[in-house]
Amino acid sequence: MIRYPSTRIGGGLAALALVALSGGAQAETKDKAESPALTREAVESAALAPTGDAAKTDARGGEKTDAKGGAAKKGAAKTSDEAESKGEAAKRSGTKRPEAALVKAQVLLDRAHFSPGAIDGRDGDNLRGALAAFATANGLKAETEIEPDLADKLQATSHDPVLTEYTVTEADAAGPFVEKMPAKMEDQADLDALGYTSPREMLAERFHMAPDLLSALNPDADFGKAGTMILVAAVKPLETGKPTAEEKAAKKQAQNATKQDSTKREADKPETGKDAGTKAAGKEARRDEGKPAEAKESGGEASDPTERDTKTVTRIEVDKESRNVRAFDTDGKLVAFYPASIGSEEKPAPSGEAKVEGVAYAPTYTYNPKYQFAGVKAKTKFTIPPGPNNPVGVVWIDLSIPSYGIHGTPEPEKVGKTESHGCIRLTNWDARDLANRVSRGAQVVFKDE
Repeated sequence: MIRYPSTRIGGGLAALALVALSGGAQAETKDKAESPALTREAVESAALAPTGDAAKTDARGGEKTDAKGGAAKKGAAKTSDEAESKGEAAKRSGTKRPEAALVKAQVLLDRAHFSPGAIDGRDGDNLRGALAAFATANGLKAETEIEPDLADKLQATSHDPVLTEYTVTEADAAGPFVEKMPAKMEDQADLDALGYTSPREMLAERFHMAPDLLSALNPDADFGKAGTMILVAAVKPLETGKPTAEEKAAKKQAQNATKQDSTKREADKPETGKDAGTKAAGKEARRDEGKPAEAKESGGEASDPTERDTKTVTRIEVDKESRNVRAFDTDGKLVAFYPASIGSEEKPAPSGEAKVEGVAYAPTYTYNPKYQFAGVKAKTKFTIPPGPNNPVGVVWIDLSIPSYGIHGTPEPEKVGKTESHGCIRLTNWDARDLANRVSRGAQVVFKDE
């Protein structure tokens, strides 16, 4: 047997450990150097896309030049620009810290009802899907990168600050909070409510944010102390209970406006062939049977996002391949986009078409053994109480297909990245947004390709 001096082995391992630690420290230092401090000023002043002189400079401070050494142009240098853009996106995807420009973009998309999922300041499929959908809805090419033309359209949706201050209230601090959330559904049924587990989780979800971003914006904040002032995304705060008076009023206003608009459009409609008119009327009557009058949106490339708040959705597309939900108004205008978790190999989502049967806010969840979910051993039905951490979140949009619905989730950061038990799972705030604007009888189309 050959014996090696123990001191030599120890020294070698120590050296390797030092090298590894040094490399990790250098990587962390580099990451911090590349990402400026996430302050309010940094987010508000961040450029969504390079413009003017900034467009000539890449992330490393170099010049984008064409074959002749001049400034890059959209024409001859388009291919190289796109390659560089993809390279930057790839590098950005691996960034651990939130980026100010992406926080800004995500807030603007969220407010325009083209949801990026949880606002986290990071690149990913949910953000890119929202960008592409927003671009398409605004008459642009379906871009997944923030090019100047897309940035202009996005910025034009709102000139309000993307971050705002919020003061933690006594009610926020009081909770009540669930000290430890049971992993098994059977055990969750024994709780009084499926509430939040901490003030941090509650505040992050209320403002559509990932908890890590909330902490990054407020590194020294005590989220559980009343009177603490924090920075949050300037979005419509999530409501977790029954519809508010404001939500009810908005719904009624949309329906009243729709009746007037529909009457006017009918009066202005030009005469067509009798057979064609009769056939179209019959088709529309069958499609709209049993549902209230819907809001219509005027034409144009881009619609006012404040108007979208009161637009009733008449058709929902569930894209199983792209993992998203798209909402359309009566004119077929895309008015909202949401990333989604849609079924699984064990429990695939349905195909074909369905209709919305109704909406339940703050729902309970009843498990039936016939569902045969993996890991659930119960042989009898049990009911899980309501709350944001209920398996179906804060709202359930019931479909005409038995036991299927569109609903919220207790884990918003996993939406679009994990599978579901066959239903369509959105973040709680996106499910609430859709529920507030959809009506009984709305068409739901499942797209397999």
